[in-house]
Amino acid sequence: MARFTLPRDLYHGKGSLEALKTLRGKRAFVVVGGGSMKRFGFLDRTEAYLREAGMEVELFEGVEPDPSVETVLRGAEAMRRFQPDWIVSIGGGSPIDAAKAMWAFYEYPDVTFESLCIPFNFPQLRTKARFCAIPSTSGTATEVTAFSVITDYHKGVKYPLADFNITPDVAIVDPDLAETMPKKLTAHTGMDAITHAVEAYVSTLHCDYTDPLALHAIKMISQDLIPSFNGDMAARDSMHNAQCLAGMAFSNALLGIVHSMAHKTGAAYTGGHIVHGCANAMYLPKVIQFNSKNPEAEKRYGEIAAHIGLEPTSKALVAHIRKMNRQLDIPNCIRDYEGGIIDELEFLEKLPKVAELAVGDACTGSNPRAITPAEMEKLLKACYYDTEVDF
Repeated sequence: MARFTLPRDLYHGKGSLEALKTLRGKRAFVVVGGGSMKRFGFLDRTEAYLREAGMEVELFEGVEPDPSVETVLRGAEAMRRFQPDWIVSIGGGSPIDAAKAMWAFYEYPDVTFESLCIPFNFPQLRTKARFCAIPSTSGTATEVTAFSVITDYHKGVKYPLADFNITPDVAIVDPDLAETMPKKLTAHTGMDAITHAVEAYVSTLHCDYTDPLALHAIKMISQDLIPSFNGDMAARDSMHNAQCLAGMAFSNALLGIVHSMAHKTGAAYTGGHIVHGCANAMYLPKVIQFNSKNPEAEKRYGEIAAHIGLEPTSKALVAHIRKMNRQLDIPNCIRDYEGGIIDELEFLEKLPKVAELAVGDACTGSNPRAITPAEMEKLLKACYYDTEVDF
């Protein structure tokens, strides 16, 4: 038996933020990231709509990129004081992911982060509050997914939390918010979205319900991401829908080792973080080469390529993704990332442990080709040096 889970309601289209006025409750706890939602007026509008719905509102601001366990615990403590019956998160993937984890600690103060890291091991939520997610970026699709990524900075590890319980009750996909994204963020989130769709389509858990979503998302992103990056706001609006469709697919089909690698390399090095969407963009061509040794995966990569008008092979798909990366000013490999901030000696020193952690990541199990720690080391090296994957 398989399962397909989405939010109960999804409001979309320009101006759909106003749907907040339809929520019914007494107190709304709003989780937000940096200053962009306030700067562009969306946070004020969110508060106003919630108050118009008859709710008392409290803000929790300043969730950092790659939210930490400590931020999650602080937010949950603030929730327990305020006792909301709605949790509303607005912004990029980070505040929404953080709010999902806060939700668990709010309703179950004694739960441990370690227990939440076990896939599909969350306690039953909605005993105190429901959840509304409003994305401002076009990539993570966390507004429709059963996932949250939280970083333990003491260990230098990102942990993907997975449970259908944290799929939001309401998603508001308003492209007005996405029109505020800077160029680099548009590139990175867009490549995150196409990675979601590609990995969902070749996942061992893909099905008739997820395949059409993944394929259509890939087609939309292939058409609209470059124009969106170059300032076409109609394409930017379309991308906001495309990333959401990709999220619907991967939340139910799960992902693969592109994400396993991105999770475990993202916070591993002292030179700086590797931004998640950029990591996915760099790693995806190498993982396609690795997975294509599996005949079924090669067939499905060919179907993706054919669907977007290419020769029906994984090789053509790899060339297409690398061309997109060039057009988006994304480097080919870790060595070239941000002018070389990831030191080669540190990368090689940490390689065995990072490879081991990546193999153990929650996303590895649904990858179409099994991988050993030794193979993962070779694959990560290929991603560092931009060498061919021929094993």
